[in-house]
Amino acid sequence: MESNYSKLYAGSFIVVQLITQNLEKQGITPIVKDETESARLAGFGTSTYGFQELYVHTSEQAKAEAIVASTLEQF
Repeated sequence: MESNYSKLYAGSFIVVQLITQNLEKQGITPIVKDETESARLAGFGTSTYGFQELYVHTSEQAKAEAIVASTLEQF
């Protein structure tokens, strides 16, 4: 199945939330995938607590990548 979304970043939920805020300030709405939360809601456990993936629409990918790079420079 073909997707119109690309993975932009994967890592700590704290960094993902910061990137999400910066993307939303620029009018980009990302999708956050959190396997830990999905597993918890389904009644399963997982060992990757706090790990999230961030996806954006492919039409916004170039602009979003620049925002991610700028955000990560702060660390």
